[in-house]
Amino acid sequence: MTPAAPDLKPAIYIRHNADLQRLVGRLRGEPLLAVDTESNNLFAYYERVCLVQLSTRQHDYIIDPLAVSNMAPLGELFADPRIEIVFHAAEYDIMTLKRDFHYEFNNLFDTMLAARICGWNAVGLGNILAEQFGVRAEKKYQRADWTARPLPPEQLLYAQMDTHYLPELRDRLLAELQETGHLEEAREIFAGLPALPPAEYVFDPEAYWRIHEARSLRRSQMGLLRALYLLRDDEARRRDVPPFKVFNDSVLVEIARLSPRRVEDLHGIRGFSQDQVRRYGPKIVQALAEARREPPPQPPRRTMSANFDVQARYEALREWRKQRALARGVESDVILSRDTMWTLARKSPTTLEDLEQIPGLGPWRRAEYGSELLEVLKQASRNHDR
Repeated sequence: MTPAAPDLKPAIYIRHNADLQRLVGRLRGEPLLAVDTESNNLFAYYERVCLVQLSTRQHDYIIDPLAVSNMAPLGELFADPRIEIVFHAAEYDIMTLKRDFHYEFNNLFDTMLAARICGWNAVGLGNILAEQFGVRAEKKYQRADWTARPLPPEQLLYAQMDTHYLPELRDRLLAELQETGHLEEAREIFAGLPALPPAEYVFDPEAYWRIHEARSLRRSQMGLLRALYLLRDDEARRRDVPPFKVFNDSVLVEIARLSPRRVEDLHGIRGFSQDQVRRYGPKIVQALAEARREPPPQPPRRTMSANFDVQARYEALREWRKQRALARGVESDVILSRDTMWTLARKSPTTLEDLEQIPGLGPWRRAEYGSELLEVLKQASRNHDR
């Protein structure tokens, strides 16, 4: 049985502007910093970064953005090309740090991406900590409210563990990437991470069409679903909670299906508590009554994602990618992303020089896969012309 986390020396907790400034001064000469964040996405409509964890090879730090009013000094470290910044699953952290603090990044190493490139099966940090270091993190804190203060020691330890082991994990993965000949591939992928855009929340009023359970609804019921979907978002904004904490998609669809006309008709809906009936019932009934007076909404027009030639090339590329991934023992998107394949299918390059214009095809991928990709595209076009 995997033991619980060992008794780590508590992380140094930074909650004052002056302390952060001094910390940045101490860390300027570090060659490597491991970084992670904790956000309140399960507890707020508009999430925010609530903790920033840092680890060197000797010390762990936890910075409290809810207490530190000026987080700007930290950006100097992240942008410094002399400091390697190590994340595990960097995308979310980079996008939220850019959104909240406008940081830029330069020299990155992503241990999750490296593990996937190496063909590791379980690449979640919890699994890796157990398999590689023999420690177990408390899963209950994955859904913790990181805005609560003071944070209990056990929760701070959970946050600390997210970066404490990353320097050593980076070393092990770096060695494996070198041994297997995939370091250049990894570096190429890491080099694209700094260009990730800041995270943003954009409400799509038409997204109710994409709710899976809604496929069985009639057109008239889709109008009711739209009203409920908009009402839920309004309530979530007003209460500053995620929409699913108002009521979930299944409840939305079931209410639209039942089309209640009285508050009493809402009782007994699975997943919809008596407290929710009292809180939202009158607003739901009113919203549905107004929706019934409107014509049913028209389904969004589906744009053709590709003509038949493009579709044929994409399917050929997807089959090639699947076989390449199976032979190497990695997930398919390690070979090429879906977006890159669609771009290849649409542009249909015919020379290695043409491939230089395809996003997602850096020098390593062009050298490794370029000739094969051109042959797949050529053969797909031939087959379609027959």
